[in-house]
Amino acid sequence: MNDQQEKKATVVPVIGRFAPSPTGPLHFGTLLAALGSYLFAKSSGGRWLLRIEDLDPPRTIPGSADMILILLEKLGFEWDGEVVYQSRCYDRYRQTLEQLHKNRQVFACSCTRREILASAPQLGEEGPVYPGTCRNGAHGKRVERAIRLRVPDENISYCDGIFGLQSQNLEQEVGDFVLHRVDGLFAYQLAVVVDDIDAGVTQVIRGADLLSSTPRQIYLYQCLNAVPPDYSHLPLAFGDNGKKLSKRNGSIGLVDLKNGSQMLWWALEFLGQSPPKELRYTTPVELLRWGRENFQAASISTENRQIKF
Repeated sequence: MNDQQEKKATVVPVIGRFAPSPTGPLHFGTLLAALGSYLFAKSSGGRWLLRIEDLDPPRTIPGSADMILILLEKLGFEWDGEVVYQSRCYDRYRQTLEQLHKNRQVFACSCTRREILASAPQLGEEGPVYPGTCRNGAHGKRVERAIRLRVPDENISYCDGIFGLQSQNLEQEVGDFVLHRVDGLFAYQLAVVVDDIDAGVTQVIRGADLLSSTPRQIYLYQCLNAVPPDYSHLPLAFGDNGKKLSKRNGSIGLVDLKNGSQMLWWALEFLGQSPPKELRYTTPVELLRWGRENFQAASISTENRQIKF
């Protein structure tokens, strides 16, 4: 085998994914993540997987997962393989926790949020930085225990495909983080890493609101002796109220069959792809085809922007 053949043989196939939470109907912010991940994967000849992140039953709205899947299909999105549901993967998450426990990488924590806030040395991006209170044994009288992952006092760095070099000191900026919650539910950070490892995901495209979560996930990959995927985070769309467009905005930015083509056109425009104006009222299938054939990742901005429909 010559050098060129060897290089070709070792090329890792692109496997992307889209993982919506079934907490309501599809909205523009989620459509951006769907479209971005789809174009990154499909334009390079890769696979695009679909996962329903129904990890938190109290927040799950019955029927919304089916509604999202049906709408995506009617808009022309084509995914590879069967849809994965996190609610069916609990045994796998338990196995991973047991593995981390055997390696002494996790510990039980009885701290309440109020206790953490009172003893935390500082506030991080997502709240108080856990000060390591229970690292050497659970304190307090609370019977319920969360399971936390021990983190190092070192920087976890990676190069984001859109935002460039990112770095975070886990101990100083986050602290030991939760993998299994006090209420018995598995934490997002654990589930998303296990799911992506099991699916062989090599590429994660998602919103910039998850930039600060990525170092935690990369470190968890290290703990599990697995290779993390390449990450690219998309800019966020904001409404007139200055807040990120999401299901909490009510009917603003909701996607349906009537406005599907227009919303896809706006999403392509928001991602810097400059779709022709004459395609604004064409079919969603034609828009997605144009997007695949003309996709330019370098055209995606890092700027969060307000959008008016």
